[in-house]
Formats: sequence, C-alpha cells, structure tokens
Amino acid sequence: MAMKIFSVFFFALLFLASPFLQVARCQSEAEADVAEAVEGGDLGIVGEDVQDFGDPNYSSAPEVKTVCVFPKNSAKLVLAGEQTELLVGMENIGESPVNVIAIKASVHLPFDHRMLVQNLTAVAFNNATVPPSVQATFPYVFAVSKFLQPGTFDLVGSIIYDIDQQPYQSTFYNGTIEVVEAGGFLSVESVFLVTLGIALLVLLGLWLHGQFQHITKKTKRAPKVEVGTRAPDASLDEWLQGTAYTQSASKSKKKK
Repeated sequence: MAMKIFSVFFFALLFLASPFLQVARCQSEAEADVAEAVEGGDLGIVGEDVQDFGDPNYSSAPEVKTVCVFPKNSAKLVLAGEQTELLVGMENIGESPVNVIAIKASVHLPFDHRMLVQNLTAVAFNNATVPPSVQATFPYVFAVSKFLQPGTFDLVGSIIYDIDQQPYQSTFYNGTIEVVEAGGFLSVESVFLVTLGIALLVLLGLWLHGQFQHITKKTKRAPKVEVGTRAPDASLDEWLQGTAYTQSASKSKKKK
C-alpha cells in the first residue's frame, strides 16, 4: 500500500513541475544565431518617442528570418513590475535592405490565446537598416504589470519593418513565460511544490523504515530447542510388555 501511495505522489510531483520545464524554442541554437548576428549586424538606435502601432495585419517577408533569446534567462522568468530584456535577431537573405521600424509584444492567457492580458510598450527604432546578406540584433526591454498574478502566460512578440516601402511584420517569439513576484522567486505554485516535495521525502522515509523493519524480522534467529535425555514413558513400557522387544531387552540385561 505504501508503494502505491509513493508512486502517486511521485507522478503528481512530475505533473505539477512539468510547466516549469517547458521551452518554446531551443535556447542553445537561438543563442548561437544571436551571437552571429552581433558580430555582423547593424544595430539601430532606439527612438525616444514611443508610438502606438496598434494591431496591423501585416504579413511576414520570406526573405527575413528572426530569432529570439532571453539573455542569461533560459527559464524565461519575468519579474512582475520590473524590466526584462530580450534580444531579437534578424537575418536579411533578400536583395533589398530591411528598414526596422519597431518591436512590440503582448501577454495572453495560455489556455485561450484570444484573451489579451496586457499590451506591452512598443519600442521604435530610428535609422535601423539591415542590408542584404547581413544579420542584426535588436534589444527589447519590457515590463509586465506589477499587479499581474504570478503564473504561466503566453508572450507574443513581433518586429515591424518595411522593404521597398512595403510594410511587413514577423513574429519572433510566440511561447510561454513564467511571471513571478518581484519580492522573490517564490510563488504559490512554488510553495506548493516545495511542500509536496517535503511530504514525498517523509513518505519515502517511512516506507524505507517499514521495509527495514520487515527485513530485520525475517533475519532473526529461530528460538533454540534444548535437546537432552528424558525418562522413558511408563505408559509406553506397559504397552510393550509381553512383546518380543521386552523379552530381548530382559535377556540383554541378564547377560550383563
């Protein structure tokens, strides 16, 4: 019975911890792409004026490739009310220069992407141009509301640009982020997981203790049985009287 309870707690712990292990894109490959972009890129200057770009329904250009990295933050933890930085890498594989206009992002509920939680601040770029066959990296700093409840949310980030005065938009990130309280990395879910882990360790200790006691009981020696002589049973002698056994016994005594 203890083994069944142990198995249930173990799988429950894995199930609850699985959201923290989600990765929307391979971090190592993304970091390599951005590293190459920094070497040969042309970083634009962030504009001081923040514009409201609304929700343009632009398509993406096939000659533009994008990638996103959270520097030194592979778990994608976002402190509520504090700034978080990510890097957007762009590669221009076309024949015309790409003029980067702005980067914007928004936060959505993970179970229903149509439910908008927050529109993040858009960052405009001035004179940010990516020539043909060149890579460039653009920083984007955002902050979610300090009143946002800790948990898992979806972040959708887009970069707006134009090629030959034709506007385009590419989504560089569409995955999950983990919002935590600014006071620390402990949330309600984290406290619950820690409590569950402690309970699991206690249960494991009790199970091991029970198994140890069960083994020690089996290895105990059986009680010793004393073996010695005892007087012959009188009732047995009476039963054997007159038989060949008693007659042979009496003859052996007379010979002595």
